[in-house]
Amino acid sequence: MAELAAAFGSSHSVMLAATREDWIANFRKTDPGMPLFDRSGQKCSYDELLALAPADAAVRVAPDKMSAAFDRMTGAVAELIRQFSQVPLDALIIIGDDQHELFQDAMMPSLAIYYGASIRNAARSGRPPENWYALAQSRRYEPESDVHYPVASDLALHLIEQLTQSEFDVCAVKEIPADQHEGHAFSYIHRNYLAGRRLPIVPIFINTYYAPNPISPRRCVAFGRALHRAIANFPANSRVGVFASGGLSHFIVDEELDRSVLSALRSNDLDFLGGLEPRRLQAGSSEIRGWICGAAAAAAAGLHLKWTDYIPAWRTPALTGIGLGFARWGKDDQ
Repeated sequence: MAELAAAFGSSHSVMLAATREDWIANFRKTDPGMPLFDRSGQKCSYDELLALAPADAAVRVAPDKMSAAFDRMTGAVAELIRQFSQVPLDALIIIGDDQHELFQDAMMPSLAIYYGASIRNAARSGRPPENWYALAQSRRYEPESDVHYPVASDLALHLIEQLTQSEFDVCAVKEIPADQHEGHAFSYIHRNYLAGRRLPIVPIFINTYYAPNPISPRRCVAFGRALHRAIANFPANSRVGVFASGGLSHFIVDEELDRSVLSALRSNDLDFLGGLEPRRLQAGSSEIRGWICGAAAAAAAGLHLKWTDYIPAWRTPALTGIGLGFARWGKDDQ
């Protein structure tokens, strides 16, 4: 029978593909246009945030502080790559959101699993973009030509069947149109943590961003537990990993939310995670739902949080930015 052997979590923000100069100067130009929500889930403006910013806000985003945070980020990514590379796996389930990449408002499933033989990530097109933001985004694509990454189709189909029996309404996706490709939540994992490693994946898409059917935090807990049961029932003798892609809070850094989530992950407090107020999980913060799914699966498998790193990556005097999170779950002897 299969075993959920390890779990991981990582932000996939464009900040991870941006340059030091982008961090220090360029995000200040774009953040005023980002979708911003306060802690009560109400939309707010950049100017409103700026007016409420603490007295030390400018100090937090001084060039030396931003440069140090950039170095911490690169170190955290390198460490998670190192730890991930040391875990022998036969398949990797990636849980991520789709931001109008494969699914549009005309058809937006709350939960979907892809079970085709492979999934494509597209090559970068033409000359490198001149716009710095587009250039950073382009690093999620393949540098030379399309890559068709292997999918653990037998495991994926098994999960669809098992989760459907567990009363989850799974959208089963066998093919994607030729002009579409995997979204950034998945290409980031392929391009960074799986670079050079032909490990078959199972892409699981959860709707976190879009009304009217984002998956609730409590349903994420139930899904994670059911996912573990389905893995354990897979008849092959396989070591399976789960990787939550996305988060933590953004585009306002909600350090209190991020640290409370990380504390709950350490103590396996699934009641806290399931009870998170959905209104706090707006915009990019909604991707915390993927971490809840992964944490619930890990807890059901008897895994414990072994390592984390967290960088409150402020990038403007209004303290917009991203709470960058990285994590690994393992067994007591790992």
